[in-house]
Amino acid sequence: MAEHRCLAIKRIASRPRVAVLAGFAAGTIATVAQMTLWWLTSVPVLETLLRDARLTAAIVLGRRALPQTSTWQWDILLVATLIHFALSIAYAVIPALCASRLRTRSALVAGAVYGLAIYGINLYGFTVLFPWFAVARGGVAALTHVVFGVSLAGACQLLISVSPVGTGESSSD
Repeated sequence: MAEHRCLAIKRIASRPRVAVLAGFAAGTIATVAQMTLWWLTSVPVLETLLRDARLTAAIVLGRRALPQTSTWQWDILLVATLIHFALSIAYAVIPALCASRLRTRSALVAGAVYGLAIYGINLYGFTVLFPWFAVARGGVAALTHVVFGVSLAGACQLLISVSPVGTGESSSD
């Protein structure tokens, strides 16, 4: 009984590592997916990426980050990247705690729904405080958030299954 409790504590203690790794992976996959979707839909990739970096950096830097410039602003790109991955990791906490309770297919479906919920939070909820995000709404952004959620769920499942203190409970439906 005591050994079972100890294993349960180790499983919970491993979740921050799972959240960090899964959040970073899903954030990266979603960014690549979004850039690919922009390209496929003839949206100017670099211009839109820099626009979104300004929108994101303005959360911390304020409205001074919003005006479009003709040069790369490394401070804005750095702040936007840090915010992007901080949010990706924060959003990974819930799936990291729940992933071992679902079978793989169910986890991926839940991840897609979770991604759509995050889309609503990011592009509708946050616009109350940061109205400049309204310009980023749309089908590409929604699909990108679905990709994020699915990637996040999949990464959590994978990381928990290979963890030395993983539950071994996750399996394919």
